[in-house]
Amino acid sequence: MRKFLCAGNWKMYLGPLAAKHFGDELRTALLEKGEMERAVREGAMELALMPPFVSITSLRQALGDLPVALGAQNCHGEVQGAFTGEISAPMLSEVGCDYVIIGHSERRHVFGEQDDVMAKKIRAVLTEGMTPVFCVGELLLERDKGETLSVLERQMRAVLPHVTAQEMSTRLVVAYEPVWAIGTGKVASENDAQEACRYLRGLVAAAGGVEAGDQVRVLYGGSVKPENASGLARQADIDGFLVGGASLKPESFLGIARAALA
Repeated sequence: MRKFLCAGNWKMYLGPLAAKHFGDELRTALLEKGEMERAVREGAMELALMPPFVSITSLRQALGDLPVALGAQNCHGEVQGAFTGEISAPMLSEVGCDYVIIGHSERRHVFGEQDDVMAKKIRAVLTEGMTPVFCVGELLLERDKGETLSVLERQMRAVLPHVTAQEMSTRLVVAYEPVWAIGTGKVASENDAQEACRYLRGLVAAAGGVEAGDQVRVLYGGSVKPENASGLARQADIDGFLVGGASLKPESFLGIARAALA
């Protein structure tokens, strides 16, 4: 059975001091609401947070032994080298990261990263024993032109040949994030989100076999809030959320997680 994953992408918010405060508040909230901590510890749900690089260590220290995984928002495809300003997968593994987001729409559309860059990054993350959260999604113009599924197929086909069937089953996470819904307050309908996530699962099955398709976790991201989380979480092919702004405060992040369990 696929474990539901509620992951928070902090983007360029919350430096080391703010991250420590967040971790302290999250610890208090989890301990006060014991059912949420039990759900995580017993495997009903997994929580993960992806802070800025500089905040990873302070957040890890604040969380202590809480069952919350840590991740990063990006990495370089090379192990080391003259790449000023970049962070490698081995560095992220060394500071305790479990997950690394690859291919977020802001990396694609703000920083100009192309599909062919993604495979190398995913391979670097997998080699270091971490899990890539591979983001895919269409622009509003592409959606209006009826190109959603073709965009998703192109983005997935750029990386799936570089991931083994076993890795698809146990290590790969795919996040469907329609670009028009990220940070806009708009959200895909439950049916639209389910259709896209089912299609992505089918692409994995076609590349890695039925077992890979059954076991790969597919997340939805795009203006997820406690108010819409429950309906989205009930969809058969949505295995979690990649949360943006609502993950910056413990009460809203945990509110989404609790709604998903309902």
